[in-house]
Amino acid sequence: MATHKSAMKRDRQSKVRRQRNRKVRSKVRTSTKNVISAVESGDSESASSQLRDATKVISKAASKGVLKKKTASRKVSRLAKHVNKINAGA
Repeated sequence: MATHKSAMKRDRQSKVRRQRNRKVRSKVRTSTKNVISAVESGDSESASSQLRDATKVISKAASKGVLKKKTASRKVSRLAKHVNKINAGA
């Protein structure tokens, strides 16, 4: 455990930030799962709306620094690829 005053503050700050980042990362995972489940069910309209929501959540996570910019871009791209595949088939 930290003994210096500044080190104690850093410890408190890192705990708060960790909780905040976990919450954001969890939202990203949930929205991604929603898109994948909509794609698997074959509902293109639902998948498109879920993709819009997921894109918003992922972009917000990148802007907060929870995800790196290129990681967020890659995730959105892969989800869009899945959605476009069922839209082309419909």
